[in-house]
Amino acid sequence: MKKALADALTQRRYETLTPVQKAVTEAQLQNADLLVSAQTGSGKTVGFGLALGETLLGTQDNFGSAEAPLALIIAPTRELALQVKRELAWLYAPAGVVMASCVGGMDMRDERRALGRGAHIVVATPGRLRDHIMRGSIDLSAVRGVVLDEADEMLDLGFREDLEFILGEAPDDRRTLMFSATVPKAIATLAKSYQRDAVRVTTVAETKPHNDIKYHAMTVANHDAENAIINILRFYEAPNAIVFCNTRAMVNRVTTRLSNRNFSVVALSGELSQAERSHALQAMRDGRARVCVATDVAARGIDLPGLDLVVHAELPNNHETLLNRSGRTGRAGRKGESCLIVTAKLRRKAERILQAAKLVAEWGEAPA
Repeated sequence: MKKALADALTQRRYETLTPVQKAVTEAQLQNADLLVSAQTGSGKTVGFGLALGETLLGTQDNFGSAEAPLALIIAPTRELALQVKRELAWLYAPAGVVMASCVGGMDMRDERRALGRGAHIVVATPGRLRDHIMRGSIDLSAVRGVVLDEADEMLDLGFREDLEFILGEAPDDRRTLMFSATVPKAIATLAKSYQRDAVRVTTVAETKPHNDIKYHAMTVANHDAENAIINILRFYEAPNAIVFCNTRAMVNRVTTRLSNRNFSVVALSGELSQAERSHALQAMRDGRARVCVATDVAARGIDLPGLDLVVHAELPNNHETLLNRSGRTGRAGRKGESCLIVTAKLRRKAERILQAAKLVAEWGEAPA
């Protein structure tokens, strides 16, 4: 491992690497393209940061002056992209990194100026990065490594064409690392087309979903679901919790009820501006708010450190969404709780979703 990266880990008091971090930094994989199965919360951002160390720094311990980017990190949502940027900024700080981001919802002129000044690593969402390439405001000729983070999510969101365009514009001799919670046929096809003899990496921890999360299925009377949310939050007294709803209307309704009961609460739904979303997430991070009420789309890719509790105010529609929601807790070795509120008429649906996710939940009544 590069000294600069080892120093950064020491400063952050990292004592051991997670399974995915160990797997992708094996010496024999130093120059290989990788297709990695990794759940949200497995420490994969630091993992691909470490994996790229040798590729980006070569024989040096520090970066030279920042010019055309050496690495592109592509993520499905702006929250995830900005979160990845923050993680890589501290990891590569001792090496003198200059970071830039290209994400939808931000000022394109500011991004163009930052790219013009030079950056070693650019973190981007697919659509915005494609715009910059087409306008000639980013030079990819020096790129040595490309990471597709949450590749399955990007394909689900319809970014296939953008990704194919970006990968087609990057130098042929680059390294390409793909990280994906699942590897369906579409991901395997993408890997075959744009990676060279990719090595498949699956760690033991990822073969059993969510080892560090305890699942509870809590039964309530049909008219009592909203009271159950309040009682669960009070019962667990988690420093940080997220409550998932299926619609914006339900988010607004639950947020109002919790606020009326003196919970410090913020809402995340698609109708918020980027500034409002950033403000809500920052309130959770710095402790001004303890509960975040969100829709699935609004919560995609967000990372709230120290999140101990996930409450499913409404059941998700499928097992993938259940795993995605619950993966906000139990991250990087921490323990977490995931509570499904199950009304009598939805019991069969809950059983079906848990079975499809290969999860065993503890069944019981919601706290009174």
